[in-house]
Amino acid sequence: MSQLFAEDEVELQSLVKQFLRSISDKISSAPSPECAEEILLHLEETDKDFHNYEFVKYLRQYVENALGSVVEEETNNLTREDGQHAIGSGHDTLIHAVTQRTRDSAEYQQMIHTLKNTMITVVESLKNKFEDDQLRKEEMHHEKQHRQSNIQFTDNCSDSGSSFSQSYGFFRQEQLQVLAEKLDSNKPKEVRWEALKVLCRAPTSDVLSCESWSSLRRNLCVALSEPDPDLSDNALRFFAKSLSSSPLNVTREIYTSLAKSVASSFLSHKLSFPSGSATIDINRPEISRLLKQIRLMNDFQKEVTNFWIRHPEKYMEEVIESTFSLLSYHHEHGSPGTERVLEPVHLLALLDVKATWFKKWMHGYYSRAVILRLLERKYKSVAVAALQQCIKYNESCERFTNETTESGEQRSIGLVQRSVYSGKELEYCCFVHSLCVLGKLVIYTNGRKLFPIKIRKYKDPVTLTDLIVILLNIMFKHPRPLDRDCSHTGSDVVSPSTLVMEVLWMLCEQTEWAAECLYQTPVIEKLLAPVIALLNGQKAELKSPAATLSLIADILARIANTDRGLALFLFEKNLAAAHSERTFAAHIIVQFTQRLLDKELPSLCESDMPHSLCGAFILVCRQMYNTCEGLQVLRPYGLHKALAAAWKKTSTLSERVQTPVPGGDAGSSTQELQNMLIWEETLLDSLLNFAATPKGLLLLQQTGAINECVSYMFSRFTKKLQVSSCEKFGYGVMVTQVAATAPGVVALHSSGFIRALVLELWSVLECSGDNIRVVRPKPTPIDPIDRSCLKSFLYLVNLLSSSQSVWELLGRQPLANKSEYTLREMPTSIPDLIDRLIAMNSDVKIHSLFHYEESHTFGLRLLNVLCCNLDSFLLLESQYNICSMLLQSQMGNVTDPDSSEGNIIIDSLSVERNHVLVRVSVVGGPSERRLPPRDLQEGEGEHPYPWPWFSCYPVPRCYTLDPPDILHTSPDSEISAFLSSWKDPKNDGSWMEACRTLYCKVMASKPSVLTGKVLADLLEKVVAHLSNSASECFFSPARYKAEEKTVKNAVLSSVEQLGINTCLKYGIYLRLLKEEAANDLALLMKHVKIFLSAQRVKTSSELITHQEGYPGHDWLASTVFLIMAGNIEKSLCLLVSLSSLLTSAFIWPARIHASIHFPKEVAESGIPPVYWCTAHYVEMLLKAEVPLVHSAFKMSGFTPSQMCLHWLIQCFWNYLDWTEICHYICTCVVMGPDYQVYMCVAIFKHLQPDILQRTQSQELQVFLKEEPIQGFSFTNHLEFMGVLEHKYRDIVLADMKMI
Repeated sequence: MSQLFAEDEVELQSLVKQFLRSISDKISSAPSPECAEEILLHLEETDKDFHNYEFVKYLRQYVENALGSVVEEETNNLTREDGQHAIGSGHDTLIHAVTQRTRDSAEYQQMIHTLKNTMITVVESLKNKFEDDQLRKEEMHHEKQHRQSNIQFTDNCSDSGSSFSQSYGFFRQEQLQVLAEKLDSNKPKEVRWEALKVLCRAPTSDVLSCESWSSLRRNLCVALSEPDPDLSDNALRFFAKSLSSSPLNVTREIYTSLAKSVASSFLSHKLSFPSGSATIDINRPEISRLLKQIRLMNDFQKEVTNFWIRHPEKYMEEVIESTFSLLSYHHEHGSPGTERVLEPVHLLALLDVKATWFKKWMHGYYSRAVILRLLERKYKSVAVAALQQCIKYNESCERFTNETTESGEQRSIGLVQRSVYSGKELEYCCFVHSLCVLGKLVIYTNGRKLFPIKIRKYKDPVTLTDLIVILLNIMFKHPRPLDRDCSHTGSDVVSPSTLVMEVLWMLCEQTEWAAECLYQTPVIEKLLAPVIALLNGQKAELKSPAATLSLIADILARIANTDRGLALFLFEKNLAAAHSERTFAAHIIVQFTQRLLDKELPSLCESDMPHSLCGAFILVCRQMYNTCEGLQVLRPYGLHKALAAAWKKTSTLSERVQTPVPGGDAGSSTQELQNMLIWEETLLDSLLNFAATPKGLLLLQQTGAINECVSYMFSRFTKKLQVSSCEKFGYGVMVTQVAATAPGVVALHSSGFIRALVLELWSVLECSGDNIRVVRPKPTPIDPIDRSCLKSFLYLVNLLSSSQSVWELLGRQPLANKSEYTLREMPTSIPDLIDRLIAMNSDVKIHSLFHYEESHTFGLRLLNVLCCNLDSFLLLESQYNICSMLLQSQMGNVTDPDSSEGNIIIDSLSVERNHVLVRVSVVGGPSERRLPPRDLQEGEGEHPYPWPWFSCYPVPRCYTLDPPDILHTSPDSEISAFLSSWKDPKNDGSWMEACRTLYCKVMASKPSVLTGKVLADLLEKVVAHLSNSASECFFSPARYKAEEKTVKNAVLSSVEQLGINTCLKYGIYLRLLKEEAANDLALLMKHVKIFLSAQRVKTSSELITHQEGYPGHDWLASTVFLIMAGNIEKSLCLLVSLSSLLTSAFIWPARIHASIHFPKEVAESGIPPVYWCTAHYVEMLLKAEVPLVHSAFKMSGFTPSQMCLHWLIQCFWNYLDWTEICHYICTCVVMGPDYQVYMCVAIFKHLQPDILQRTQSQELQVFLKEEPIQGFSFTNHLEFMGVLEHKYRDIVLADMKMI
């Protein structure tokens, strides 16, 4: 039919002429022939009347006549070939296949060839006879138009790739009425079949809007259920076409009609469900017909979410309601009988086993709200049926525990083409579908409100907790796909364990979901029941113990990763262990992990996966011991020792694995070595995570594996890997925690971490870090430290925060001060960095830098942060003469250095140097000294930098504020009267309680009284009372009497001499000391040095901080000297008496350094108790009491413990005013050493607004170190500290006493 005759050419001429006239306006407006051609090519997109042109209609009719039979034949062929109904095939696939085959056919080629030649002839004729034949052509056109008015046209399929998926027809109401009559079930089959073929060509909108649609719909639904495939398939083809080509307001009615027809078919046919060994063949006509219809519904279900939000909600609600009605129809109306019948959900589960349609429907709130409302009010039976299916599968697991038939069920889901299914396979598909539906419901609040659900044959309703227990029981019975070889087909994706784990993982993601579903005693009991059984020597009722326990460990780790789940494990006695005693989950888990490590569980050690199982439970423990509160619970079990022993053993064994040789079994030895290395890394990783807390770091150091752990961390850190699958942060916090201690920073140095950090910094700072050709010059940095260098700067601040770290990295390390530096020479250590960036004492160093000003500014900023730590400053000054270097540089910044009247050159470097010089030269708290800003003043008439410069001492007075008023005489006060009545209350236990009560009262009402002589008297008498009390004396009472010659010959280090000078300046400023007090202070320091040296262990440690006594200055002794107004006898007496009290171990770092009172491994660790005890509990209390601050520290990569160590070692000098420093010392002595912890927590709470703000701007570390603690007063926070004492003293003070 692709031939065109002469009359056709004549007709075409008329149609083309009419078409060109209709679009003449568009063509005539084109500026060129090329533009006119472009307009014609896109006419369908721009002309709304395109499909109404007679020429276009003619072409569509011509294509239909030429290719209609070919399309139908190919469609039928493909439909027969697709008789297996493969899951996932869709309507679009069929369309594309038919289109491709049609385009490849001979008929198509002939049609295109004929049409092309004819159009060429027509166009040529028009060009030659346009004017002569115009009138005749128009008359012919009118005649043809009348003749073509009742002819139907379909889509064209051109060689330019037009769509072939839609059909159009133009029908009158009378024609549709006739079709409705012909579709009546009383008509012959041939008549109905022809009517269906005609109806499939009609536009769906015309059919649905016709007056006879109700009878058409009824007859179409009847045709759908006809056993004759010619009728049912054609009817289904009409439904498919309607669903794919119409808007939702049309398709909803088609869909609801299809759903009702399917429900009616199930109700009328009552197909039997296969039982026993019986099967169901989906190629049976009645099954095949229903399967096609449900597949069409499922395809629509998965696509409708893309566009139903653009339509009124009532349309969507009709679609959802008709679906739920179909799924619950049988449950509501089916009569109970002995023979079970097939239900719609069985076939839907075969087609969409993981309920993709439901997941898509639940994804958006627009549809989810409607779904949950309908389920709650009208279709709860759908949820009931899904729950019943899970319960039924669970019961079948219980009945057939020892059978393995479920492998066939799981395997069936993974196969693509199947035609025969057993009853168990259908049940399994339905179970998977139901589980996916329930899993999506329980993660939403209104979905959880559907529970508890009343189930037939069950006395009590099934709660959410019951559901989770049921799912866990299913997981226990099917821990993995039994047919391992089927994993590539997808069987593991639909295995029971995988499905259950997916649901549990989703619940673990949100605390609210997990709290309602997982954080319940029955769930924890179910999870740990096999663990408890194995610990008690019983046999765990598990099909595959090792695999099941690994899944259990995975869930436990995810629970422990949340604060609520961690508290559940640590603090709730929710498990029945041996002898019916209730115990904590954490204890069960750590005991089981230790038994696994020690291989004391034979039934599991014989498994092929003991290491992976053990690693899974170690991960659970790790989620607990990498927190302060978790380590507190797990520490008594000595898990760090067990892990270290296992690592050492594995490390030795891995070295003994034989090297593969030619001819030997290379595969087994290589695999063995690989397994050993993986296990060794697991153990190292687990040990490393002890470093997440201060006390854990001490335990790690005691294992002797800190160097290997830090090297492992460095290897992962360079790859930017996360700490674990449960951790959202990298290793930044852990690096900072490790760097706070001497052994930690030594390990970082030996691992290459510091070298890599310095090289990376230099690359960014001096080499720009880019190898890419510069297209445009980089902008000049505005900030003192460019954003590209900020990360490296913060890493250095974290690394050098602790004075002990600075001593280990810089102690006894001279600067290079070379006579020549090449441009390619890069620093590799911290001393090199100081030499190149800070100590700019020669032109050679200046000329060796590409970016001198930026790099030196970076160095000065780093120096400023370092000098905030007084001990670090004293070391830098004693070794490198930092102050002299800075003063010399300032002197070189004068226009006429030889004249005293030269003008100072103001630049960023001189401003930075002035700031550093003031910081290191003036001591005092926020109200006692003034630090010059680093910004220039703006405004007319103002000097850009009004602060005075200095290039020699003394420092200008403007940087020192008025000293506080200190009462040097004892005023008449309640506490003075109390102390004056004191008469050696050695046996009076109530005196100390009265003193504490009065102290709190005075601190709350008149804190200014507790200064000067009153404070000194209070300290003297309290320390004397406590040191004379056997119950309060923690260390052996000290006996000290040094010979004068010994004291005279004692030598103070340069650091100690500089410290004495610093203290003398501060004491003179406070008007507590006079110039001549320098000798007394030096003498006191010698006495203290001799006294404490006798109480230190002789260590073989290579740490620099252990080589020559205490590293740094004794700030507590200096503080006491100032409190006693320079009285050396009272100061020494107080210090000697204080040394026997527990408080001295925490407020007096020099006293406890390498002390003989500690176990040797603790004394040699180089980690002070103020870090591993005080700072540890500060972090623990911050997490509970000030969680926002705790989170801010974690996000910044900094740790509260580092700041606590900084503050406490230098007794808050430069951070608090003198009065508050005195109150700190007095409070810790009078109220107890645990008040040191409470005070630090109170300070962080006081600083919370600033901490949160600075965290956001990435300035937290610098802010806390450079800025004093503004506005803090003991008086305002004493009540808060009392609350903390009431809540935590039993834990904190008890642990302090265990040091």
